[in-house]
Amino acid sequence: MMEIIKEIIVVEGRDDITAVKRAVNAEVIAVHGFSVKKNLERIEKAYQNRGIIILTDPDFAGLQIRRIIKERFPEAKQAYINRWEGKKDGDIGVENASPEAILKALELAKCEMVTKEENFFINDLMDQHLVGHPNSKFLREKLGEKLGIGYSNGKQLLSKLNNYGISREEFFKAMEEIFEENK
Repeated sequence: MMEIIKEIIVVEGRDDITAVKRAVNAEVIAVHGFSVKKNLERIEKAYQNRGIIILTDPDFAGLQIRRIIKERFPEAKQAYINRWEGKKDGDIGVENASPEAILKALELAKCEMVTKEENFFINDLMDQHLVGHPNSKFLREKLGEKLGIGYSNGKQLLSKLNNYGISREEFFKAMEEIFEENK
């Protein structure tokens, strides 16, 4: 078992995810800039189950995105990097920050460390036809909708199931509903 950050970190883009994962072991959601509203369901699931930490760029757009998320999720923790920590070649962003700067920001946001528990395994996905079957993609799409975690490939789904605080009961109930609806 390993230690991970309990809360799910919300960032702006894919490059931010890479930077955060270089610094800490955590689950990260990218809102893809101002497409934040399209990701509110996933953020809601993370917020309810594990809590979230908002880590956006130290620029005008980052502050606007942070405001939108904070209005919807008032108990979200806030992590900040300084402009100079995220500056590289005239570009400002989390993706430019060092692992040390990201870790410091998360520590100042009072992130919690927990022992990662594996509740789901690849066999669970195979048994439910979520991987290795002709309709696996369709079933993963439906499951992502039901659980509010968005679409994922098999590997990403396994990670989300283990990291978003989804119970086995919730998982099997959702799968039962999907099979019932698509007879």
